Formats: sequence, structure tokens, C-alpha cells
Amino acid sequence: MRAGGNQIIPRPAAVWVRPNNPFRSLDHSVLRSTEQLIARIESAAGNVLEVDVPQGAKASAVLVPIFDGEHGPEVVLTRRSQQLTNHKGEVSFPGGRIDANETAVDAALRESREEINLDTSKLRIVGQLGAISTYVSSSHIVPVVAHLHNMPEFDISNAEVERVFSVPLIDLVRDDTYAEEHWGTAPNTYQLHFFHLDDETIWGATGKMLHQLINIALLKH
Repeated sequence: MRAGGNQIIPRPAAVWVRPNNPFRSLDHSVLRSTEQLIARIESAAGNVLEVDVPQGAKASAVLVPIFDGEHGPEVVLTRRSQQLTNHKGEVSFPGGRIDANETAVDAALRESREEINLDTSKLRIVGQLGAISTYVSSSHIVPVVAHLHNMPEFDISNAEVERVFSVPLIDLVRDDTYAEEHWGTAPNTYQLHFFHLDDETIWGATGKMLHQLINIALLKH
């Protein structure tokens, strides 16, 4: 299938699509082993430099929950409500604004409890990925990776979320799933990462986070 979802993608007139999948020739075995994946994320997270929140940006954090599924490590994702002001209907990780006196980890765990009723007592924080900035919502987002002890029970507990689901990471490197696009004309071009599932399309900040995660898993460091 791999038709993707019905998300509205605001593509400009000038779009270049990479003709080949850069993940095709790489060894995918780490994406079939939760233990190996977590070890690589831990190693990479130790080298991530903390970046100050840019002036005018909103400090945010998301949780990247990973659990050992039938086909190896899977990530938990949500689809945002169509009623929201920004990023409506888009696929994202559970998360939101960092409140005063909160760390990125505190915020990611709190938002996960509020949005999908995740039992945060049954996970271990693995580390943080490189922060992502968004243009539309002016957010500076810190991805916090967590290893869930068991497959979670999916439960929407917040009106901001329409759906919660999981995806095996090995599926995201398929030729019919991953696509790299470059928007605009030189010198003002932007690289975006798309993951076209059977019923959802992941892109934007979440696409960048997943691309970063897959690179950590597949590339030698």
C-alpha cells in the first residue's frame, strides 16, 4: 500500500526529490535489535551538545518512546488533532512546551502522561537527540529518547491527540516509505524527510527526528 495519509503538505512550486534511497545499501541489522539500537543511541547522546534556546523561540520537548516489538524496535507516535492552531493533523511524538523550572526530560514525561496516559514509571531515559527548530510554531524542540520496558497500552487522554500508534523502525527505511525532498531554489533550499506509511505521512520536525535516529542507528560513529 504505502499510500501515505491525508495530511496537507504545503509543497512549493520548486521541489527536487532524491532519486535513490540513501539507506538502501546500509546494514539494517541494528533496526532489528532493540538492544543494539539503544546502545547506539546512548553512545551518540553522550556527544550531543546542548544548544541554548534561540531568542524568541519556545522551549519544547518530546518523548521518543521505543519498545521491543515483533519486528524489532518500534517508536510510538501520535496524530495531532485537526482542531489545533499549529501542525494540525500532523504526526508527532508526544510532547509540548517546557514549563518554568522543568527540564526537557520533565516536560517530555509530563506531556506523555497527559496526552497518551503513558506509564512513565515503566521506562528508562536513554538520552537526548539534537534539538530541532520549527518555523511555523517557532519552537526549539529537544527529543528525549526513552526505552519502554514493555509494549505500552495506547490510550488517548487529551483532546490534542486524534490517534496513537507505533511503527517498526525497520519499516521506515523501505524504498516505498522513505523520501528525501529539497524545497525551494538555491541558495534558499530546505531538506525535508518524508516517511509514507500505509495510512499516515510523517514529515516536518518529526521526520527530521526520525531521520536523525535512523542515522545514529545505521551510520558508524
